[in-house]
Amino acid sequence: MSHAIQERPVSLAPRRGSLSHARLPRWTPAAVAVGSIAGGIGIGLAAGWHSKVQWGLIAALLFVLVTFAVTTKVEGSRQAKDRVATSLVWVCFVLAVVPLLSLAWVTVSKGLDVLDGYFLTHSMNGVLDAEAGGGVYHALLGTIEQVGIATLIAAPIGLLTAVYLVEYGGGKLAQAVTFFVDVMTGIPSIVAGLFVLATWNLILGFGPSGFAGAMALAILMMPVVVRSTEEMLKLVPNELREASLALGIPKWRTILKVVLPTAIGGITTGVMLAVARITGETAPVLLLVFGTKLINPNPFEGAQSSLPLYVYEQYAVGTDAAVARAWAAALVLIAFVMILNLVARGIARWKAPKTAR
Repeated sequence: MSHAIQERPVSLAPRRGSLSHARLPRWTPAAVAVGSIAGGIGIGLAAGWHSKVQWGLIAALLFVLVTFAVTTKVEGSRQAKDRVATSLVWVCFVLAVVPLLSLAWVTVSKGLDVLDGYFLTHSMNGVLDAEAGGGVYHALLGTIEQVGIATLIAAPIGLLTAVYLVEYGGGKLAQAVTFFVDVMTGIPSIVAGLFVLATWNLILGFGPSGFAGAMALAILMMPVVVRSTEEMLKLVPNELREASLALGIPKWRTILKVVLPTAIGGITTGVMLAVARITGETAPVLLLVFGTKLINPNPFEGAQSSLPLYVYEQYAVGTDAAVARAWAAALVLIAFVMILNLVARGIARWKAPKTAR
């Protein structure tokens, strides 16, 4: 060939119509957030608003608007919409986390003033509500027994109900069970307490006890366990069931050895959500357990106390010593639920099927 091939120089600069476009630096969201916070505080002070909640809402609005304006100017409207959606997610996350952190901080800061070993190992026996001293041992013992009994009642029933709905149910009975479970999810706690009061106490003639309160708590706990367990069982792939049944394993054994271990993590989380809900209930305990200053280790006879009821009673007194005990008991209640969650997660991880990495 007589003509030599001439190579053209390759340009690395973005050409018109290419996919390359200007991008904002990675530190832009942080800078916009800092500027929005400063702007929210400045606007709030200039307007004479002293509420930090108002400052935060203004800062959140400025963050979204400035992000949209800056991104539209540099990256275009399409990318701006994406960044605005991301900004809204972050704003919602902050709005959800800030109240939780504030609540935890206030409870810890005020509860630690009274919380010590003496407070955890003594009751209010012989101590006037207006005086300093006393402890929460009798209420903590009552909460452990009542929540434990309620869990022993509600968890197996809820688990078996969910297994029936997912693995066996399909007719009108399953539809009726699902309907009533959904209805029970919205039952107020006072209604559950009144039901047990009318049947267990008034009709059958039993007196106040921790077991009566535990039955009301179990009624509140069952629908949460059923719905959460049902959703977790639906997430188990059908291929696992089919593989087990193809090997000639009975269906009940497949459920016991394959389905439940696969979903044990989610099931445990659902049970703990139900436990967290009933642990803070006061109305059923007030109706059925009555409350007492004495230590009653027998949940089947005599009045008991519980942490939510103890917090209510102490805060209702109104004195500085009583309010301090109420904050300390609230901190113990939060720690109790947290410990239960950690233990449940540990058990779920221990029992979960091992997967190769």
